Amino acid sequence: MVSIGLTGDLMLGRLVNEALLRYGPAYPFGNVLEELRQADLRVVNLECVISDRGRPFSRWEKAFHFRAHPRALEALQLARIDCVVLANNHVLDYQEEAFLQMLELLEQAQIAYVGAGRNLEQARRPAILPAAGVKVGVVAFTDNEPGWKAGPDAPGTNYLPVVPESVAVLREQIEEARRLGAGLVIVSAHWGPNMRLRPPPGFRAFARAVIEAGADVFHGHSAHVFQGIEVYRGKPILYDCGEFVDDYAVDPVLRNDWGLLYRLHIQNHRIGEVELLPLLIDNCQVNLATGPDREAIFERLQGLSAELGSTVLRQGARLWLAC
Repeated sequence: MVSIGLTGDLMLGRLVNEALLRYGPAYPFGNVLEELRQADLRVVNLECVISDRGRPFSRWEKAFHFRAHPRALEALQLARIDCVVLANNHVLDYQEEAFLQMLELLEQAQIAYVGAGRNLEQARRPAILPAAGVKVGVVAFTDNEPGWKAGPDAPGTNYLPVVPESVAVLREQIEEARRLGAGLVIVSAHWGPNMRLRPPPGFRAFARAVIEAGADVFHGHSAHVFQGIEVYRGKPILYDCGEFVDDYAVDPVLRNDWGLLYRLHIQNHRIGEVELLPLLIDNCQVNLATGPDREAIFERLQGLSAELGSTVLRQGARLWLAC
């Protein structure tokens, strides 16, 4: 049995950065740190740049700029993060100088990255991760910030709009991951509008097409709130995993401080179930949710997933979804 831990957005900038420097690199993960370490492999969306260089991006208007001190690498190492998704709308917040430093820091720390790079070829290159005898491929893209698309000789992201033509590009990346030995492929997407509990029209068809193109898991993020899970052809589509760590203001209705740690349990190169651990973000730290928060997270996830034809099961404190 192999387990893979997936999360939503890990934002280590601003107030989280200050807390990390004050209280130490383990602080942002709270009591979820040990839960992360229990997985055989961990993949997160890194929603910031890690650097002490650069200036805020100003070539066009951008409301938020997220940067973490290089000590944030220690936090990733403590949590044993194996791969960070960089296909998002914050990796170039402090322009190319900071972005390129981050790539060097990740390489030095031997943390794989995917979805962005020094050029388009690197931005589209799958990450291949060994996990207890299984090679896992990760492919990543974003439909955010089209101006940050990597070029043949220019750094940036693997930008792809959510249109049918983009599936062919992802199919090539999935096939490349298979050629490199991946027995299981995750496609990770930073996509769609913020603060939506349900995927926009057309996203379900797109995610299903990516599964048909050869992906074993669709790992969505960006909305700041988690969405329902669909099982399609026996494979999970996590439309949006919401937040994992941040310092954001909390909407009292949408509750963007509620999150989930997703653990995929794999046997014989097939995902048998998705285990779900409810989380609560508070004071720049994530912890396992308890009491009414835990109950409310379960009820929301159960309802949203039922709309997609999936059943979230519960036995005592354990939550899971069979594939």
